[in-house]
Amino acid sequence: MTNSATHDALDAWIDAHFDDEVRFLQQLVQVPTDTPPGNNAPHAERTAELLKGFGFDAERHAVPADAVRAAGLETITNLVVRRRFGDGGRTIGLNAHGDVVPPGEGWSHDPYGGEVVDGKLYGRAAAVSKCDFATYAFALRALESLQQRLHGTAELYFTYDEEFGGELGPGWLLEQGIVKPDLLIAAGFSYQVITGHNGCLQMEVTVHGKMGHAAVPDTGVDALQAANRILTALYQQNALYKQISSQVKGITHPYVNVGRIEGGTNTNVVPGKVVMKIDRRMIPEENPVEVEATLQRVIRAAVADSPGITVEIKRLLLANALKPLDGNKPLVDALCGQASEVFGETIEASGTPLYTDARLFCERGIPAVLYGCGPRTVLESNAKRADEHIDLEDLRRATKVVARSLAQLLS
Repeated sequence: MTNSATHDALDAWIDAHFDDEVRFLQQLVQVPTDTPPGNNAPHAERTAELLKGFGFDAERHAVPADAVRAAGLETITNLVVRRRFGDGGRTIGLNAHGDVVPPGEGWSHDPYGGEVVDGKLYGRAAAVSKCDFATYAFALRALESLQQRLHGTAELYFTYDEEFGGELGPGWLLEQGIVKPDLLIAAGFSYQVITGHNGCLQMEVTVHGKMGHAAVPDTGVDALQAANRILTALYQQNALYKQISSQVKGITHPYVNVGRIEGGTNTNVVPGKVVMKIDRRMIPEENPVEVEATLQRVIRAAVADSPGITVEIKRLLLANALKPLDGNKPLVDALCGQASEVFGETIEASGTPLYTDARLFCERGIPAVLYGCGPRTVLESNAKRADEHIDLEDLRRATKVVARSLAQLLS
């Protein structure tokens, strides 16, 4: 079969089964996977049940309960599907995550409804990244429908720990030796082939003072006032970060975000303790060890002359940046070429300011890129915001791109 005939056959199968693919995604969205609390084993069971209906036997790999609890989660069962197409050739892994942040407020659609309106499917994780459970599963089904002689293996990795860093998702599968692909495609965006992304350092800063009655404030040591000094120092860092530019297309500069603050006991009490959670995004060119050391110095220096104040700094997460590996060229060539043809526009390799599980594969020498169903930008899909959604035509086209690319990589 010629390349053109192969592409036509794959496209036709996906078009003929697209309603089934949409229903599959709706059923995935309808099972909540809010993380926290992170009780995600039920979603894995439902996914495995649905995959069984396609003839896919999903291996269930439950992460030990003590490790899950230590990470602040409840249950994790990661899924692996393996389809061998012939001797020799590569093993291509496709990884998407099912865990997602809670829906929050402001929705005009049921966050667990999977409702389709005006060609868009709404729901939490519709865009990040249950949509790529559908993209990858139906691309693999389309490839099998060819009944064509290929070489190598395609594997699906559906994991449930991306929101907490991925160490108990793909990190655990890799550490246990359960998976070891030659190349990896991770959940991404249909308008980009991502070859690099930011790293992320998350820290918990606890400022200790001394509680006192507001009527006699001198009897206390105000932890909130000290925390305010730290906040000012951190936000001043952002002005400096804007002077640093990444050479990776799609990535701008480092930045720090204070995402959560808790403290105090009552309105009439001088706050004796304040806890802040900080997110520092690192461009690929930065050294994570130096970044962490510098941030600690900035925090401690901000309150160095504050009598009675002590500070504890705890690292919550250190996710390295995704840096392109030399061996990723087959992935980039296949995905960029097929996407440009399917979308009718030039789709190029780029970077993204996000951080993802894909880095865990690259850290073990496995070339990885991000490609999957998604909008042109995260903002367009409302990912992690109210009314998250996916354009169904993007789902259709991304599925065709992945199916065609698998055929090319395994031919």
